[in-house]
Amino acid sequence: MDFEKRIAAIYQRCRKHEEIKVAFDQLQLELSLEINESMTQTRRKLLENFDDEVREKLKVRADASVASLNRIERYLMRLTAHELNGHADFLGDDAFLLKASPFPGAIPLGLYELPRRSGEAHLYRLHHPLAEAIVAQAKGRDLAEQEVRFDYGDHDGIISILEPLVGKSGWLTLSSFTVESLDQAEDHLIFGAVTDDGTPIDDECAARLFTLPGKVTGPCLSIAPNMVEAAIQHRRAGIQRSISERNARFFEAEAEKLDGWADDLKLGLEREIKEMDRLVKEARRAATTALTLEEKLAGQKQIKALESQRNEKRRSLFEAQDKVDQQREDLIANIEGKLTQNAGLSRLFVIRWKLV
Repeated sequence: MDFEKRIAAIYQRCRKHEEIKVAFDQLQLELSLEINESMTQTRRKLLENFDDEVREKLKVRADASVASLNRIERYLMRLTAHELNGHADFLGDDAFLLKASPFPGAIPLGLYELPRRSGEAHLYRLHHPLAEAIVAQAKGRDLAEQEVRFDYGDHDGIISILEPLVGKSGWLTLSSFTVESLDQAEDHLIFGAVTDDGTPIDDECAARLFTLPGKVTGPCLSIAPNMVEAAIQHRRAGIQRSISERNARFFEAEAEKLDGWADDLKLGLEREIKEMDRLVKEARRAATTALTLEEKLAGQKQIKALESQRNEKRRSLFEAQDKVDQQREDLIANIEGKLTQNAGLSRLFVIRWKLV
């Protein structure tokens, strides 16, 4: 209410544009402390009470002076820190100084920063040669089955989907699933995760486990149960079914485009044939009413020429229909030849997990 009174007073007191601007600038200066304090309190409430997923969507970070990083960038920087241990000094969570390269090739040393930062530095991103080498090295590592303890209590935030799992343990596997279909290849990550009581864990929940602080506590002393493999196969079947449904929609769209083109071609030729029929009738009428033999002969020649053109149009209509049928057969044969899905599943790692 006080703020509204101040606004009303400005408009009652000031008459010129310059006076209004000066008054509002003064009001903003007086309220800047309250505004900054309110923003700080709001950010703290968001960090303390909102789920991590909500915070990611709102792009709110504990350190407001640092640009918000998306999930892929955070994963990339964490992986980089792990793989370059001893070869680089990390300057916060979005920059590092590469002192020595553990990879062959011309990878320059020096300062690397994520693209949103400014300065004289190498722009570090997922498709940078250094990042590609790091990802390839991590993916190619043979990982033994280990027990991992995730600590929800040390996480700065709330992950509501993980709260029911606190105090529980189970098994988790991650596999890379590649599908080739219709001359396209796509990769999927498949989690197979269950609790010790046999409750399955969906992919999103399993992935969220890896946003928590974790520690390897030792090798697995038992074997993953069959229900883990069943979860993987169920997820794999779902992905392949989704791809098949998407391919079916693609085929339907291609068939509709072919039918639409055929209809347009048919309608165009039919209009031309009707026009030729009209011209033939007019030529016959003119030949009938002709008075001299010469005019009648000329009329008959014109009728014959028009009928010849009409017959040509009719043949074009039949040929067009045959062409459409052939293209439809080619489309079906082409799709049928690419229908088989070539799928490959490779296991990345297996862990026994515990959430505390």
